[in-house]
Amino acid sequence: MDVHELIKTRRSVRAYQDRAIPDDVLKRVLESARWAPSARNAQPWKLVLVRDGERRRRLAKAAREQMFIAQAPLVVVAVALDPERVFTCGVPGYPVDVAIAADHLSLAATGEGLGTCWIAAFDQEEVAGIIDLPADQKAVVLMPVGYPADEPVERERKPLEELVVFL
Repeated sequence: MDVHELIKTRRSVRAYQDRAIPDDVLKRVLESARWAPSARNAQPWKLVLVRDGERRRRLAKAAREQMFIAQAPLVVVAVALDPERVFTCGVPGYPVDVAIAADHLSLAATGEGLGTCWIAAFDQEEVAGIIDLPADQKAVVLMPVGYPADEPVERERKPLEELVVFL
């Protein structure tokens, strides 16, 4: 699938099959995240891979009881290693760098037939405790990963003219 079709195909999946992700598939998905650009090529992030069922259930509860998260065989917690960093332009750097890596992961997962869902509605302190996160690091996104249980629904998008301004 070409990159444009891949981008249009990606959906937020909220129901997963009870099916393990083969190691070779997972490695390709993780490699895609590793190749994501970051400011100064510093890669100031890590991916915590949660396979343990009890921890996945606890993450789902910490994410406003979104229990579908625990259905996925894997929950990736994308973590900022330097949450205090601010770009020269005044924008916090950590959400940008982490989001690019997580997006690469999400797109690569789609290309492998997997589904993902960006989860930003969660309690930071609870998640940190569940994954034993040091106090100087910050969870940015939870991303369940697995084979979709059903066909994702087509989504609406704003027209390009609403999103782009030419000067």
